[in-house]
Amino acid sequence: MNYISSLRCIECRTEYQAAPGVYTCPSCGPLQGILDVVYDYQKIKEDYNVQTLEASPDHSMFRYLPFLPVNPESPRPHLRIGWTPLYRPSGLARAFGFNNLYIKDDGQNPTASLKDRASAIAAIRAVEEGMTTIACSSTGNAASSLAGNAAAMGLTTFIFVPGRAPQGKIAQLLIFGANVISVQGSYNDAFRLSAEAIERWGWYNRNAAINPYLIEGKKTVSMEIAEQLHWKVPDWVAVSVGDGCTIAGVWKGFTDLYRVGWIDKLPKLLGVQSSGCSPLVDSFLENRPWRPTGENTIADSIAVGVPRNPEKALRAVRESEGTMVAVSDQDILDAMRLLGRTSGIFGEPAGVAGLAGLRYLAGNGVIGSDETIVAIVTGNGLKDVHNAIAAAGEPIRIGPSMQLLVKELSWRGLD
Repeated sequence: MNYISSLRCIECRTEYQAAPGVYTCPSCGPLQGILDVVYDYQKIKEDYNVQTLEASPDHSMFRYLPFLPVNPESPRPHLRIGWTPLYRPSGLARAFGFNNLYIKDDGQNPTASLKDRASAIAAIRAVEEGMTTIACSSTGNAASSLAGNAAAMGLTTFIFVPGRAPQGKIAQLLIFGANVISVQGSYNDAFRLSAEAIERWGWYNRNAAINPYLIEGKKTVSMEIAEQLHWKVPDWVAVSVGDGCTIAGVWKGFTDLYRVGWIDKLPKLLGVQSSGCSPLVDSFLENRPWRPTGENTIADSIAVGVPRNPEKALRAVRESEGTMVAVSDQDILDAMRLLGRTSGIFGEPAGVAGLAGLRYLAGNGVIGSDETIVAIVTGNGLKDVHNAIAAAGEPIRIGPSMQLLVKELSWRGLD
């Protein structure tokens, strides 16, 4: 069996048994009563240590099985999820003025985003609860990751996406056999309709802001960072923010490791949104409750004007003594181009937003040059080729003539 001891409401602190169908606190309601998964950390300490983990031949997110809300004997997707590379690109570090800058490339997951970590847990939990159909709303990555992981487990999916979702992500959904509902409205409209459909047909709910178990999958990215840095925790971790689930998961991963004594400090978190859709950044910087905003950004995966997990996200940043920042879409495009040209890593707009925010803080002297920093690239750039071209520019177009080639390269100073 797993090591879960209870589910705890982040608002009223009431604890509940981790039973099927218990997702939010009945007293505080689905908006405020978000639940945290609590483990028997003492038992984990007794049964596992760093040495037993490092001896594990399982180089996937399931090497951290004691910290996951699934039973060890349960079927899992056959896809290799997690244990994505942690790079130290020197050219990018020089461009930022940092000596110890790392990139965690989670675009290397099976469906090319960090969301695979959550969707794998959703698929396993659905099977454990005897469910055959899973549904969610998504701006794109959660949708494609759910469709892929569900396909690997033989499950049916209904996916609700806003009409603006990029075609690369829609293509993934359809290839994976999902029933795709393109809602001609905002992400909030898609979320509301998915919630109503899940209630009506009794599908398993993969919406990460509602289902407390999915953050547990996301947190494994932090566990990997800690292990890949030989348990020396970075000073800062930068990550893009939409609903708030990912940054909350990043924090949960580090705090779980801290509770069992595998790390001796916690990092500061940098949460980044686009200035065209920054309800949580505005709330954090202005020290006020968050308010809905428009969704005016090219970074579709974080274009969430009505975040569904705001409190976990804001509390994570505050508890870490970190900060939040909003960057322009042009800053995001610049970060895509800089990352690619200095490191060979291709990130989508939402995937590099954390890096764009890091660049902003570097220019303002908030982070010291000798501090250790990890920026998580949450999604691969092939998911949104349109904006990749906008960032990089068009190719050189000429006829099949050496004379024309020489002339063009000379004009561009490339000969």
